[in-house]
Amino acid sequence: MIDYLTCNLWLMWTLVCVAALILEVSSGTFYLICFAIGAVGAIVFSLIDAPLWLQVLVFSLVSAISVFCIRPLLLKYLHPVQKERRSNVSALVGRQGKVIETISAEKPGYVRVDGDEWRAVTADGTAIERGVIVRITAIDSIIVTVEPIG
Repeated sequence: MIDYLTCNLWLMWTLVCVAALILEVSSGTFYLICFAIGAVGAIVFSLIDAPLWLQVLVFSLVSAISVFCIRPLLLKYLHPVQKERRSNVSALVGRQGKVIETISAEKPGYVRVDGDEWRAVTADGTAIERGVIVRITAIDSIIVTVEPIG
């Protein structure tokens, strides 16, 4: 068996390639696919009857180059970085609403945002009349800070 593999080194590199691909499918890190690419390079050199030391060198170099060049591209296109998605109350910041009860410096009013009513104040203490469209700039517990749009 060993004699057969030494005479057919391309088969050994094919087994390395297939094993790396199978392990890559289970891990999803894109490291092992780089070794599979290196094994393909070694297969090419094995088919032209290059010595074993050269095949190992090609495998090592192609694998290393793949880790530093191909893996970042795979990560960029197959695992794109998503923007941070705000949820719950923090998702209200930046949203627009309509004043349903006048907001004044002395007394908080109410704003309706997507059908929900929130107690609202202004950052600078100015009054905002009922019916004005506002933007939420901050939120503190159950009180939103708003500013008029326009």
